[in-house]
Amino acid sequence: MLTRSLGPGAPAVSSVGFGGMHLSIAGRPDDSVATSVIHAALEHGVTLVDTADVYCLDDGELGHNERLIAAALRRWPGPREQLIVATKGGMTRLGERWARNGRPEHLRRACDRSIKALGTDRIDLYQLHTPDPEVPFAESIGVLGELQRAGKIRWIGLSNVSIADIEEASRQVTVVTVQNRLNPFFREAVESGVVAYCESHGIGFLAYSPVGGGRLNLKLPAHPALEPIARRHGVSPHAVVLAWVLAQGRTVIPIPSARTVAHALDSLTAAGLTLSLAERAAIAGAEFSRA
Repeated sequence: MLTRSLGPGAPAVSSVGFGGMHLSIAGRPDDSVATSVIHAALEHGVTLVDTADVYCLDDGELGHNERLIAAALRRWPGPREQLIVATKGGMTRLGERWARNGRPEHLRRACDRSIKALGTDRIDLYQLHTPDPEVPFAESIGVLGELQRAGKIRWIGLSNVSIADIEEASRQVTVVTVQNRLNPFFREAVESGVVAYCESHGIGFLAYSPVGGGRLNLKLPAHPALEPIARRHGVSPHAVVLAWVLAQGRTVIPIPSARTVAHALDSLTAAGLTLSLAERAAIAGAEFSRA
């Protein structure tokens, strides 16, 4: 597996990571299958696993995905020292609904809960899940700095943010990663300059929903721009899309999720796939309808 720098002061990680969300939300597999999916990703070179406290069905099982990943890691016979587990705080579940909560007191409780769920003394990478419009952004960031100084987290990341947010946060803490959506259907991270900003500052850009997410990824196999490229390289259209995401910047690290071993391993083929300039241009110029 090829590697890329995670960010300032952090080590290199696999150029394709693994996102755990779909192992804990609606439609999730049973725990034994989920464990097999995580183990397969690790055995094939993944060293970055992303989770969040709110990856669960409802507010009655907060931390489900963190506990699932922690249990899988305890059963994994491979080396643990190279593996980085990233989690997030700053959202909550109101029943089954997702809601923002960037209040300092919430973030402190969420971090402590994540430490317990992950079975660790210190979280490798703790990310603010999203800015909360009802809380001054500087207050939320200030708590992350406080938690870092207390030794509860090693590195700080942001998610769902703009360049202005990154710059504001950087006045208080070292921002190691930014996690925003990026795929051919949603290119705002490229168009707004966030990907380029991260590259110019050495910040790891973790691309979530890198194949579209939900029903959109079902559109990829028959897409006229992808099918000939996939056939030419002998890979799936999903792998082609992930290779396109990787090509958007030198610090981009896609974190695809998967519910099956086959899908997890298919995603990892993108790490060794280099698209030509013409192929990248064909994807960039194609229409990817969200309808």
